[in-house]
Amino acid sequence: MVRDAHHIEAASACSYPQRGGNRVEALVDGGPAFEQICRAVEKARASVWVTVAFLEEDIEMPGGRGGFFEMLERAAAGSLDVRVLFWSEPELASQLADSSHFPACEESLAALARRAPSVRARWDYVKGNCHHQKSWVVDAGLDTERAFVGGINLDKGSVVGPDHPSTGVTGLEGNVHDVYLELAGPSATDVHHNFVQRWNEASERMGPYGAYPDLDVADDLPFPAAVSAAVGSSLVQISRSVLAGLYSVETPTPGGEVFNISAGETSVREQYSLAVTSARSFVYLENQMLMCPKLISQLSAALERGVEVIALAPRKAMPAIREHRDHPKLRSTLDMLAALERFENFTMAAPAARRGPGLWEEIYVHAKTAVIDDAWATVGSTNTMSRSFRGDTELNATVWDSAFASGLRVRLFNEQLGQDCAEMGMTEALHFYHETARENAERRERDEDISGFAVAFDPATWAD
Repeated sequence: MVRDAHHIEAASACSYPQRGGNRVEALVDGGPAFEQICRAVEKARASVWVTVAFLEEDIEMPGGRGGFFEMLERAAAGSLDVRVLFWSEPELASQLADSSHFPACEESLAALARRAPSVRARWDYVKGNCHHQKSWVVDAGLDTERAFVGGINLDKGSVVGPDHPSTGVTGLEGNVHDVYLELAGPSATDVHHNFVQRWNEASERMGPYGAYPDLDVADDLPFPAAVSAAVGSSLVQISRSVLAGLYSVETPTPGGEVFNISAGETSVREQYSLAVTSARSFVYLENQMLMCPKLISQLSAALERGVEVIALAPRKAMPAIREHRDHPKLRSTLDMLAALERFENFTMAAPAARRGPGLWEEIYVHAKTAVIDDAWATVGSTNTMSRSFRGDTELNATVWDSAFASGLRVRLFNEQLGQDCAEMGMTEALHFYHETARENAERRERDEDISGFAVAFDPATWAD
């Protein structure tokens, strides 16, 4: 059994190096994740900084805390420095009809003035792409500094626990499975640095609706000069996707390293590539998308050499994928994905819940995480697709720590299989996943109760 990850290298073309001395905790599903984040905000001594991609304004935070804006206003009114960096996309309605965000416009400024007047905000736009990061930094620069990195959107369907009860929310993402990571120690300062870089150069800050309460250059933030002290034993690297030319500031990162971000960054893609090509025992993916031809090719090569591969994804691809599935370039990628089904050591599965005779609810996989060889894991905002690796602005935390990686794998398996896998060996647990997901597919066909949620399906039908 592989118990370390020395065989998996860190990304080299990266703003931030591998750093030791971190404490990490996985937060599985939005209910527990937002509960932990809310507690951190409530205990904060100095600051709360948030990057937001998608947002439903009427989301309720767990524990009766009220809405997102109300929670932040309580913190800001209590003398904390609270800042939110929002993605703005004027064409969102035509691009993703079922999605909502908080764009740079007169209505958003009015909403902040009404609901969170003490909060500072800026807006960021990237032509043709998405500022997709979803991060929180609490007490930046203090000994209590911590960061949260992941992919959970601020929407009602995401505020659920691992048992995924019926939410009553309709639509594609009515009941969502997702993952966040809480981080303290030197690498939390890298998340702090990322926020400062984006805040200071937010594209819309000079426009009429790009800053709240108004633009003040004195409101720019200083970059952290040094990393936080070691508080744990995990080795972590913060990796990103950033378009060339998006940010022009060339500044030393917290440990004194210099990376020219003006040339762009694709370190998340590099990290996935290094990890999958180095895998010795298994690759476990949970992701909204599996649409990168290079990565699919690398998974195929891993399967050829006997590596077990399991991919958990939504049962149906996003409408835009299904609508354009016959486009030659997309068709080629879908055919590559479908070809993985020929391997006995490959399973693609999607979670679902039986709500009664003939009544099934799909659970939407929005997670962007991977565990490899029970020794390496990554959690972040990055979908495993070319656009996320190259064009969208993304943020991942990658961990080299066998206790963390195996613990995360066990928690994810427990949820999807409906059985405690902690006492199973790694190989036994992988075989149990393959078998249970395939048996669940047969039971669903017969409209019978299933074990857990994971139901195997043919990847050739994913974009139907």
